[in-house]
Amino acid sequence: MTGAEHLPDPDALDPALVERARALFSGRCDFLLSAPALKFLPEPEFPEIALAGRSNVGKSSLLNAITGRKSLARTSVTPGRTQELNFFEVGSPTRFRLVDMPGYGFAKAPPAVVEKWRRLVRDFLRGRVTLKRALVLIDSRHGVKPVDAEMMKMLDEAAVGYRLVLTKADKVKASELEAVRVATQAEARKHSAAFPVVHVTSSELRLGIEDLRAAILADAEG
Repeated sequence: MTGAEHLPDPDALDPALVERARALFSGRCDFLLSAPALKFLPEPEFPEIALAGRSNVGKSSLLNAITGRKSLARTSVTPGRTQELNFFEVGSPTRFRLVDMPGYGFAKAPPAVVEKWRRLVRDFLRGRVTLKRALVLIDSRHGVKPVDAEMMKMLDEAAVGYRLVLTKADKVKASELEAVRVATQAEARKHSAAFPVVHVTSSELRLGIEDLRAAILADAEG
């Protein structure tokens, strides 16, 4: 048995906020565009919440779970498939946007591809005035890796606040999951822009999805 069924939600959010988030995400959630370079970014008209994570961390699956869709974001077993900034609009009329950032940490990518990713993400983080928060996804089976810490440092330097989100919580035992959560929270305390609470999620079991939705809405409205 895994630990996912037994862990409490990471933070107690206002039930009214949870319900507002549920209603919002049950409505319109549409793909807007992909931006391979900054010149293709949409106009900064709405608040934005970005999702970042290592390749194959389960980012697309989590995005689909948050929005209640099966294929809003493409999922792939091939690490590094997302190489662009993908924008999704939430609400009718639009309330905010979700930004699926290119996965990082792909070992087999050519240096030029890695540098292109680094430049695109760094410039987006530093220059996007409508970016309210980032979610940094961490695989529960592995915890914070050096490439995750590098992403966190990039966010610190860009002064972009972020939440750490453990994914695939259903894949590990309870004791292991709690140890990873504690270690991840300790790592968060070392970073100036990190939110102190670690979210524990499973896209398959929908663990933590309601609270994460509510946190996203609160960040977008904040």
